[in-house]
Amino acid sequence: MDRNTVIGILLIGILLFGYSIFTRPDKEELEKARRKQDSIALIEQQRILKETIKEQEAINTQQTIVEDQDFVAVENAIKEYGMFGESAVGVQEFIILENDLMEILISSRGGRVYSVNLKKFRTHDSLPLILFNGDSTIFGLSFFAQNRSINTNNLFFTPEKDDKKIVVTDKSRSLAMRLYASGGQYIEYLYTLEPGAYTLGLDVNIVGMNEIISQNTQYLTLNWEYFVPSQEKGQDFENQYTSIYYKYYEDEVDNLNARSDDSKESLKTRLKWIAFKQQFFSSVLIADTYFSNAFVMQENMENSNDFLKFFRAEISIPFEGKPNESIPMQFYFGPNHYTTLKKYKLSMDQLVELGWGIFGWINRFAVIPVFNWLSRSIENYGLIILILTILIKIVIFPFTFKSYQSTAKMRVLKPQIDEIGKKFSKQEDAMKKQQATMALYKKVGVNPIGGCLPMVFQMPILIAIFRFFPASIELRQKSFLWADDLSSYDSVLDLPWDIPFYGDHVSLFTLLMTISTIIYTKLNSQMQSANAQMPGMKYMMYMFPVMMLFWFNSYAAGLSYYYFLANILTFGQMYLIKRFVDDEEVLKKLQVTKKKTKKKSGFQKRLEDAAKQRGYKMPKK
Repeated sequence: MDRNTVIGILLIGILLFGYSIFTRPDKEELEKARRKQDSIALIEQQRILKETIKEQEAINTQQTIVEDQDFVAVENAIKEYGMFGESAVGVQEFIILENDLMEILISSRGGRVYSVNLKKFRTHDSLPLILFNGDSTIFGLSFFAQNRSINTNNLFFTPEKDDKKIVVTDKSRSLAMRLYASGGQYIEYLYTLEPGAYTLGLDVNIVGMNEIISQNTQYLTLNWEYFVPSQEKGQDFENQYTSIYYKYYEDEVDNLNARSDDSKESLKTRLKWIAFKQQFFSSVLIADTYFSNAFVMQENMENSNDFLKFFRAEISIPFEGKPNESIPMQFYFGPNHYTTLKKYKLSMDQLVELGWGIFGWINRFAVIPVFNWLSRSIENYGLIILILTILIKIVIFPFTFKSYQSTAKMRVLKPQIDEIGKKFSKQEDAMKKQQATMALYKKVGVNPIGGCLPMVFQMPILIAIFRFFPASIELRQKSFLWADDLSSYDSVLDLPWDIPFYGDHVSLFTLLMTISTIIYTKLNSQMQSANAQMPGMKYMMYMFPVMMLFWFNSYAAGLSYYYFLANILTFGQMYLIKRFVDDEEVLKKLQVTKKKTKKKSGFQKRLEDAAKQRGYKMPKK
């Protein structure tokens, strides 16, 4: 670096230093700038403070409005509900009562059972099975107090414990929900749940209400209603088994017509219980003593995919007007399982529709015990139905064998019957033809309806089975082969449209049952001669299996599977019997019988007497 450069740099530095000294603000200017910054900061703080005050004033105003509204609401509630006015305003809260079988939700509004979840079951689409749910559910007492109509379903109950969830494990536990009046009187719902039980105890305790409830009150009205959700795959089929059932006090069980669109009944006498029943599950309200009377009604929910029906019951509960009064009841929330319901000894087993009279007896004392016995050691219900079918076929085999023998006798006599037909071919000889035919039957010892009588003994079993399978919860959601639920229809093909009286699917088990029935009808008609005399009957016999194709397409797959197995086993029985029953031997025996003097049967004697009264003469021997 040369000398000129150094001198230049020094001059520049001196100029910069002199400029900074010259342009530096004095103390007065610095103080003025500081005061300006402080003023700006103060104005900003005042602005923030004003905004904060405004926000707080708005909050206080809103709180005042809410408090005023609550005060107005309470005032209005007191006007409407009198001493229960303070209980008419509140926030809905929920408490869970739970054991190993159920999870029950209790609502503070109405103190009622809000929903019930059956933990061991699922809907057809694998969702939790909720018997009923939602604010549409109503369960509450109605009565007059201080010239006002009070409905507890709209009022808020207070739980006596702070627990939000009560789990029942080794012993029973209780939950008390109280509806207080302004004077300290209250109505209490005391719920008691036991481990391993589908029942929920409900004690309605009325304390100090005798001066509030009208003096001439002899009963309280309990309103119970809810919309029934669909739980199964076949909604139309499920709807046929959904109805209100009720048991008269110390008397029989009755029900509303499940197939009616709108059904109702005023029950004037005492009742033991009322059940809101579905195909496989029920909600039952049971009186410890009795209900005085009730009005029940049901209504189809035709345009709903989620609900089947609307149930409603207005139940009269005896009330004596004492200072302290308790009304014990209990709920049953659970499956329509015959053995389970039978244990309660309250005739609730009749919620399982097993048929009336002899059909119900066969199911109760034969089919169900055998079915339960098989299910203890076999898990595959398709195999259980197969074994059950075999056992039933073994039991009715003597009747089947007797029927085949009668058919064989009629078959070997067909040539002789044809000869009689040729001899009396004219229409005016119809009675003579019948008399000659009956005379032949008499000589050889054949009862013309002998082939039909065994079927009379088999029909009760067939009808009993028809009632058993759709009502058997044991088959619910049990799969076999292509059927995913033996209690509902099986489908191997979903149709793009709905065929009237058939449906929108193809049930293979129903198709196999129909085909096998047609084959059985054909084989059976070939062995009988009676149809040759009535050609129209032949076509009628084929119409029945075709009609079954439409009837059974939406029925339980287990039922169609049973009838299909029964037909297959019948074919096997017919083949074996045919090998041991020789037509020539049968004819020889008939010829031997023909030569013997035979006493007239009661049927033949009545037929001859009827013919004589009409002026016809019986042919001579």
